[in-house]
Amino acid sequence: MTPVAAAAADLLDRLRALLPADRVREVRMFGATALMVDHALAVAVHKDGSLLVRVDPAEDARLLRNPGASRAEMGVNRPMGKGWIRVAPAPLRDDATLTTWLNAATGYLAKRARS
Repeated sequence: MTPVAAAAADLLDRLRALLPADRVREVRMFGATALMVDHALAVAVHKDGSLLVRVDPAEDARLLRNPGASRAEMGVNRPMGKGWIRVAPAPLRDDATLTTWLNAATGYLAKRARS
């Protein structure tokens, strides 16, 4: 396994440990492994160890100011729009940072479920 693949596998394992197994399903999507929580995409781990995070569009601008955060793209120069953020691998090595991003995703899913 290459170092990049190992980093992506490690990130997936860390996310699995943080999520309730009975509410999570893994799906190949966007060229990544998506973690669906209660049938909705929360995050997706890319092969390079980066993370696609679905967040509240109202929090998008604030969250994009975090280290390693950028607008997610579906291809070169094809931005996904507000609420879709890609986080580079380096900041995700920190457990607190990973938890913050996961909380942003699951918090948004909970908010959508209530409305």
